[in-house]
Formats: sequence, structure tokens, C-alpha cells
Amino acid sequence: MIKCSECGYENMDGLDYCDGCGAKLAADAAAAGAAPEAKAEAPASAPEPEKPAEASAPAEMPKTSEAPTGEIKPPEEPKPAEAPAAPAVAVAAFKANLKVVRGGRKDQEFPLEDGNNLVGRWDPETGSFPEVDLDADDPEAKISRKHALIRIAEGKITVEDIGSLNGTYVNRGPRLQPGSPAELKTGDEIIIGKTFLKLTINPIS
Repeated sequence: MIKCSECGYENMDGLDYCDGCGAKLAADAAAAGAAPEAKAEAPASAPEPEKPAEASAPAEMPKTSEAPTGEIKPPEEPKPAEAPAAPAVAVAAFKANLKVVRGGRKDQEFPLEDGNNLVGRWDPETGSFPEVDLDADDPEAKISRKHALIRIAEGKITVEDIGSLNGTYVNRGPRLQPGSPAELKTGDEIIIGKTFLKLTINPIS
């Protein structure tokens, strides 16, 4: 069947003119024969390659608090360095004293203190009193006002001449040189001027 393009009448195949309106059918038939009823579909284009997904940045982890309560703890301030404690001064585990045995008030005793004990005579100009004041035991002034130094420290007792006029002696030995202390023990005898003194050491129970 050939359909007329003018009036739409369907004519029998092989006719040159439309039976309905007389319009020529040749051109329409040739066009109808040349054109396929269905247009071939264009080949589908190749699908575009999918773009790889961009690597997403790792999600930032939420900040957590160090404190168990969830509160942010403030930074701790540095503690000031503590000053080192001063070393304790060792206290002697004994008591010592000097006793006049000759040349003065016999049996007069002078207790010795921890640390320095000045031996001499009272000085009226400065008003100083030595720990071992032999002013009453030295009528001839043979003892210097600052004659000797007896020191108790670190469990030891020493005697040192500090520039006296008539010197200091231990157990009738040679004269002590100023600035050179000699160690003492219980029973030792110290000669200062014309006064003889005996050292006695008693342990503290």
C-alpha cells in the first residue's frame, strides 16, 4: 500500500497517481522504498571512563580531653626548684672541759662549747669576754687577751695559737706555730703563759 502524502489515502502498490486526489505517488513511493521503516540507531558511543574518585582527606579526629571529666586541663606551671637543705651541723657526742691544775685557781673548770672557744683574758677596751677567761688566773699578764683557740667540730678537739706573746704548748712539747692546730685527747695538758690546764672529755650517755 502507498499512502498519499497529500490526502492520506492509501493506494494499491504500483499506482503512479493517488486514487483519492490524483496527486503523483512516484516520488513518495521511491522515498518510501529508499527509507527504511526504522532508522538504524546510531551506535552507542563508548561510555566515558569514570573519573577516579578523589581521595578524600581523612576526617579530623575529635579532640579528646586528658581529664576524665571531659574538661580541658590547663598546662601545668613548672615548679620552682627547691633550694638544697643546709647540711645539719653535727653536735658532739661528748662534753669537754678544761681544769686549772697549776699556776692559777686550782681546780677551776671551764666547760667548752661546740665550735670555737677563745682562750685569753677579758679585754676592757672592746668589752669582749673569752669562753676561757684566765684573767683571774694570770696576775703577771703572761696570757694574751686573744691567746689561743680551742675548737670542737666533726667529733674532734683542736687547739691553735693565734699569735700570742708567750706561746701555747701541749704536753710540754714544742711551741705551737700560729695557724697550725694540734689535735687534743682526754688527759692532755695545755700550757698558756704560766697556767697549766688539763682537758677532760666525757661521753654523753
